Amino acid sequence: MEDNIQHKQKKGGRNPKKNPAIFRYSISLNAEENKHFLSLFKQSGMKVMAHFITACLFQKTIKTVKIDSSAHDYHIRLTNFYGQFRSVGVNYNQVIKIMYRNFSEKKASAYLFKLEKQTLEMAKLIQEVIQLTQEFETKHLKKEK
Repeated sequence: MEDNIQHKQKKGGRNPKKNPAIFRYSISLNAEENKHFLSLFKQSGMKVMAHFITACLFQKTIKTVKIDSSAHDYHIRLTNFYGQFRSVGVNYNQVIKIMYRNFSEKKASAYLFKLEKQTLEMAKLIQEVIQLTQEFETKHLKKEK
């Protein structure tokens, strides 16, 4: 009975590639060359080393990513500082409204005079931050051509 019944076997597995890479080449590198090669591969951001090598061989554009950690840290701290500066501005407005609402005009103007002195000091500090940021950008964030 089994001879009469023809079993159709199902083909399993991966579909074959249309253009498989069947040619293999081998190169040898010394320790210094290997270190340089691995650093280039890491900078490229590619996940597969074979793709990186073929891109190098056929002169395709290779993407390299350089992250300057000091610039990144400076940017994060400057962003946090800006957030604090904005919250000081909001608090400043709230304090002035409360002063005029709760104190006499003479007493409020006396407190406002003290607040004005502190504001001038903060403005000087902001100018220093702007100057330091410009110096940092010119020294450390030079755009390479």
